[in-house]
Amino acid sequence: MAEDWRKAISFSDRLQSTTEMQTANPGCQPSEASTQAKAREELARRTAQSLDEYHRLISRSVQELLVSGAPTPAGDLHANEHHFPNLPASGATIGRYTNAEHFSDGLFSEVYRALDPNLPPESGKLRMVALKITNPSVMQPPHDSVREARILEKATSDHIILLIETFRQSDGTFVLAFPYMPFSLDALLHERRLDLQSGKAIMRDVFSGLAYIHGLDIIHRDIKPSNILLATSKGPAYLADFGIAWCANDTASEGPDEKILDVGTTCYRPPELLFGYSSYGTKLDMWAAGCVAAQVFCLQNETLFDAGDLGSELALIKSMFQTLGTPDLTTWPGAEEMPDWGKMNFTKYPAKSWDDILPGADPRAKDLVKQLVQYESAWRPSADQTLQHPALMS
Repeated sequence: MAEDWRKAISFSDRLQSTTEMQTANPGCQPSEASTQAKAREELARRTAQSLDEYHRLISRSVQELLVSGAPTPAGDLHANEHHFPNLPASGATIGRYTNAEHFSDGLFSEVYRALDPNLPPESGKLRMVALKITNPSVMQPPHDSVREARILEKATSDHIILLIETFRQSDGTFVLAFPYMPFSLDALLHERRLDLQSGKAIMRDVFSGLAYIHGLDIIHRDIKPSNILLATSKGPAYLADFGIAWCANDTASEGPDEKILDVGTTCYRPPELLFGYSSYGTKLDMWAAGCVAAQVFCLQNETLFDAGDLGSELALIKSMFQTLGTPDLTTWPGAEEMPDWGKMNFTKYPAKSWDDILPGADPRAKDLVKQLVQYESAWRPSADQTLQHPALMS
């Protein structure tokens, strides 16, 4: 009888428990708070002998987190980010680049822009560069700027951001220099500045870049609109930020069946990550690209799936199921290989129609997205195959 209550506990109950613990832990970075909350919830579910005891254990965990003040744990991956105290916001000198101006932050980096001194003003040619400043000594897997440089040196293609040079500084920082791109797909989507033809061209560039890196056994692992940069508002487009990319023959990458699961960004993460499958492949990028395509062809600044304000994995799973329907072994045969599949009972949601998911979108665009965001990764088309889809034709 002890197991009966576990089978009866609903997905919504578990999501609520996890969310309560996550919100009680504001001192942690969201990803770490989510990881801790899921671990505590799973421990409560396993050790409790009844539903009442389960709720008592959850309440105790919430109180412990509130009382502790939620200090950042020693193992927090983000504890040392943005530690470049000697650089001013403007007028900085970085290597041979002078008057550099800060313009954005990454998780483990600061990004400046400056004029390329190799093209002096009197030449009549100006080139702005983006300088990504990292500190490899404080980076934690899967983040690795030195590996990023090796991958980019290998993956030179028309739709992969060009790595101009790298250099180390006396303070231990490692700098990657790229051509400065004034536009990102994320900004265009939020400004609703994309017309259909520009969207098609940009997505062709994205899938061309993916086809190239996948042919080299490279998985980007963080495809999203902000990592798609553009030279103009109509393109060409370039895949950028390979800081967590995986490469089969790079010694700094994990083993093929031991890949890190904490990759990707919230709403663009595929189901195989959410259910603990570490042998994922290039189709991980295809799911994320399908989510991007849904925005380009219809949703604009709204995402296809919703992970909630806290970026909860359980909220993301629920959103997927409510949109695509709750999967079973018919719609997702590979679920049997997922370590976390079957650990809870899910509400059986019916799939929405694609007319409701992408209202007003061209039928060809709906078909493209539908193919890319299939639960079964083996059924998702490759990047090469996607380039032949009618939705991308001029």
